[in-house]
Amino acid sequence: MSKKATREAYGDALKKLADNNPNVVVLDADLSGSTKTAEFKKVCPNRFCNVGIAEQSLVGTAAGMAIAGKIPFASTFAMFAAGRAFEIIRNTVAYPCLNVKIAATHAGLTVGEDGASHQAIEDLSLMRSIPNMTVINPADSIEAEQAVIKAAEYVGPVYIRLGRAAVEDIYDENYKFEIGKGVKLRDGVDVTIIATGLMVQKSLKAAEILEEEGIFARVINIHTLKPIDKNIIINCAKETKAIVTAEEHSVVGGLGSAVLEVLSDECPVPVTMIGVKDTFGESGKPDQLLKKYGLTEEDIIKGCKKVIKLKKVNN
Repeated sequence: MSKKATREAYGDALKKLADNNPNVVVLDADLSGSTKTAEFKKVCPNRFCNVGIAEQSLVGTAAGMAIAGKIPFASTFAMFAAGRAFEIIRNTVAYPCLNVKIAATHAGLTVGEDGASHQAIEDLSLMRSIPNMTVINPADSIEAEQAVIKAAEYVGPVYIRLGRAAVEDIYDENYKFEIGKGVKLRDGVDVTIIATGLMVQKSLKAAEILEEEGIFARVINIHTLKPIDKNIIINCAKETKAIVTAEEHSVVGGLGSAVLEVLSDECPVPVTMIGVKDTFGESGKPDQLLKKYGLTEEDIIKGCKKVIKLKKVNN
């Protein structure tokens, strides 16, 4: 399969929006080469704004443009977007429900050598906690490009999480992205793996290995953490009676927490969460970091076997 970073797909989507939607404007905080907003600037420089290294001003300026009827995409690294600009996003964008899109790149451990200070593993938790905010974490470049285009059509605040590292494409040109709708990628009856972002690819590989052992795992891609697809989660819990969540994010407040919030009210079943265990990351190669912090196919497999045992005990 081809490999491409979701931030690259973001740049591709912006170029399409430059031609197709004259209200789209793009803002960056002096990182346009890395966030790929430079692709938009090449084709539409008069609708591009570099505010400099001033992330709060980035979001505040985007809010003003939204009030003026534009559709602003504000981009910087996820650590700065979700962290440094949190209060401006909350009070200036989400509280008045302005039509601002925060497209945050370089999220998660796979920022790699940039280290803990730049590895945003809390951003989904932060953005998911804000009322009126839609939170999207695409799994591959095809999904990312479609998500950006759909975000431009959607009226309201959106946070889009994008990665630095290239990831395998799991979709083709026939895929249709829909905000708030989970996607079943593989069926199974023994356990459900609910994943987001690059952990979707690892979950599919884990399911293939499990099948060789006679364990049939269902794999669900939750690309939209808010609003989350409650129906698909509840149905999976009822049908497989065991859940594993997988995310390149802290287990505190991310996908696992969102799934547990749904199931605790509707259908409690054994759940284990694969993610960063309430700790900071460190500098290293992306694959090394994923292994050290327990975000591999092997970790997902262990999680599946654990909840299957718990399911048998409960029965």
